[in-house]
Amino acid sequence: MEVMKVKVLSVALALLLCGGAYGQSLSVSANAVDCADMGTLNVEMGWAFSKSWSVTAGVKYNPFSFGRGESVSYRRQRTFDAGVRFWPWHCYSGWWVSAKARYQEFSNTGSRSAMPSEGDRVGAGVSGGYSYMLTPFLNLDLGLGLWGGREVYTSYSCPHCGDVVERGSRVFVLPSDIMVAVAFIF
Repeated sequence: MEVMKVKVLSVALALLLCGGAYGQSLSVSANAVDCADMGTLNVEMGWAFSKSWSVTAGVKYNPFSFGRGESVSYRRQRTFDAGVRFWPWHCYSGWWVSAKARYQEFSNTGSRSAMPSEGDRVGAGVSGGYSYMLTPFLNLDLGLGLWGGREVYTSYSCPHCGDVVERGSRVFVLPSDIMVAVAFIF
């Protein structure tokens, strides 16, 4: 009787570890484009709750500064988002479109102007892309999108002096989900 239990447990463990390639419903991905953007750490998790729909939640974090003195450069952020993704063919395979709600706390030296700014953004976005199935457990995701909403900001005359130049609230539209990501499917 004891030998039978060991065999059943061994087969069950083998099926759990090696089988089930067609029943994955969870994904974890990291975007290389975000990492290249001044070292932004990022992760996105997804759960496929039907054949063509999945929900996603993601986090981006960048505490890094580069340079010294007046030539310091940074794009600090804490970003949280949640959304849904529609897959016309099958989850984690082929084309997809998504919609997300997003909150971002930011502080940067400014790519459009010389003035550093900081603030909070809240909004929503849409994106689309394609997932290449490299193996049953590994995808390469490519995507592009836009997000917009409202931002409350403060602009300064330089990164160190703290002299406020402008303060306010405005509507924004920015690119988002520019991705070349590796996704692990469970």
